[in-house]
Amino acid sequence: MAQKPSIPKGTRDFNPVEMARRNYIFDTIRNVFYLFGFQQIETPAMENLSTLMGKYGEEGDKLLFKILNSGDFLRGVDPTLIESGDCPKIAPKLCEKGLRYDLTVPFARFVVMHRNDLSFPFKRFQIQPVWRADRPQKGRYREFYQCDADIIGSDSLLNEIDLLQLIDEVFHRLGIRITIKLNNRKILAGIAELAGEPDKITDITVAIDKIDKIGLENVKADLRERGLSESAINTIAPVITLSGTTEERLQKLSEILNGNEAGAKGLEELKEVIEGTDRLGLKANLELDVSLARGLNYYTGTIIEVKARDVEIGSITGGGRYDNLTGVFGLPGVSGVGISFGADRIYDVLNALDLYPSNIAGTAKVMFTNFGVKEAERSLEIIKKLRESGIAAEIYPDAAKIKKQMGRADALGIPFVAIVGETELQNECVTLKNMSTGEQRQLDVCGLIDALS
Repeated sequence: MAQKPSIPKGTRDFNPVEMARRNYIFDTIRNVFYLFGFQQIETPAMENLSTLMGKYGEEGDKLLFKILNSGDFLRGVDPTLIESGDCPKIAPKLCEKGLRYDLTVPFARFVVMHRNDLSFPFKRFQIQPVWRADRPQKGRYREFYQCDADIIGSDSLLNEIDLLQLIDEVFHRLGIRITIKLNNRKILAGIAELAGEPDKITDITVAIDKIDKIGLENVKADLRERGLSESAINTIAPVITLSGTTEERLQKLSEILNGNEAGAKGLEELKEVIEGTDRLGLKANLELDVSLARGLNYYTGTIIEVKARDVEIGSITGGGRYDNLTGVFGLPGVSGVGISFGADRIYDVLNALDLYPSNIAGTAKVMFTNFGVKEAERSLEIIKKLRESGIAAEIYPDAAKIKKQMGRADALGIPFVAIVGETELQNECVTLKNMSTGEQRQLDVCGLIDALS
């Protein structure tokens, strides 16, 4: 007996209806990207591990899918190393490539490789899948799409303000109510300095980034495990749990960070972004969240995260400022800022709220019945004219019973059925049936095109 087929955990198949819905998301985001002046690029699914490793922090490196070298991948590997079972040391010997973890690091590599062909500041967008060896759970997959927009080659905070407007426009078009959370990595660096642990900024950000998932007490426990003193933890905890309005939080931060150069700079940048955004206005809620850290190491300034207000799910968009990402590839001093829409989580939100338009079934608008050779030939002639007019049309391929043909149209949600039988051949017309109302009317080809347009 053949084994029942399956797919890897954390991956999904999508049927035609689901693909129509996903394409609605991609098309909406893509159209807004173009509206804001971004240009599209693509990069390979796999990158050299040397490109990926060390860019996402220790946690991120563990989640990289690594690809075994071709051929005899054990050749030249010390057998004692294999016997030791030390995976972090073995992996680089067996794997030279890995699946991309996100689109930002490959983009930085792209910029460095093609810098002589680009005009800076360069505004790019990318809509492609990424892979993470994470534990699958609701809203978290091992294969998922990201929709990224980045501006590189400019340190102006106008870029952050523009990206917030872009986020607002995308979710307004999708009909999702959101809260946009903001922070600044320099503020977190300032807090680490005030806590007397500037060298542990990475440990601090990785820990506090989990506060929404595990709560404050567990964050404190994590910080202890990472070697922070009780004094340092007592300094950090009140700051990352600040409450009140955005204005009140800014005032409290100003008092806490008084005299701290890094923190004050971050606060100044944060105020400029918030004030600029307030002047333009947002449909979304904008909230300062000092606990927002986004665990990726490459962020250096503004940090952005978006949450859906009506569905319990993780971040559906995130991003921030990175000032030195291209430096690791030999191009220092190039600042960038970007955001990434989590298309798969957005898809889950739209499904939960049933926010899809009714006209995105992803099927033909009209199906022609098939009563025989002559009728099919005439139908195909008409279908060609419909398609030339931009109307999606198809014919039932076999001269089956009419009930079966109608059943297929109904099952696929095709809104109209066109009937070309003996009478229609004689009268040079088509009978068009509305599958929702049952209404039928006879039309010539021009009238059919008008009715379906």
